[in-house]
Amino acid sequence: MGSEAVNELKDGAYTVGATLTGGSGRAKIESPTKLTVEGGEIRAEIRWNSPYYDYMEVEGREYRPVNEDGNSLFVIDAELDRDLAVRAETVAMSEPHIIDYTLRLDSKTLCRRGGALPLAVVVALMAVVVILLMRKRKKHEK
Repeated sequence: MGSEAVNELKDGAYTVGATLTGGSGRAKIESPTKLTVEGGEIRAEIRWNSPYYDYMEVEGREYRPVNEDGNSLFVIDAELDRDLAVRAETVAMSEPHIIDYTLRLDSKTLCRRGGALPLAVVVALMAVVVILLMRKRKKHEK
């Protein structure tokens, strides 16, 4: 989603599909993940499938977990539809290891929290309505 589209997002809470690639393939993050938009800034809640992540670096910016119990949770500055370089330190092994990943948040799965439909579904429904209206108009013209 280009910067113009991000600026069109209303302030509020959303969910979005998140993918994580890289590492050994065992690490996972919760998807969909929660997003908060405020003044054009996007923050994503990244929850790992492990409580042993104590550091996360996204595009060169450092983050620490925002929780003390449960699986590690980070709130990061994020962008949609762009591969984000992530380095994360895990202390699950005998000594800490920093592992490289790629994170992507897919705007096609964006859904306003509170029951709204994903943006892609709304666009598809609008297209169906337009087609049906055009067909009805053609029938009346005959």
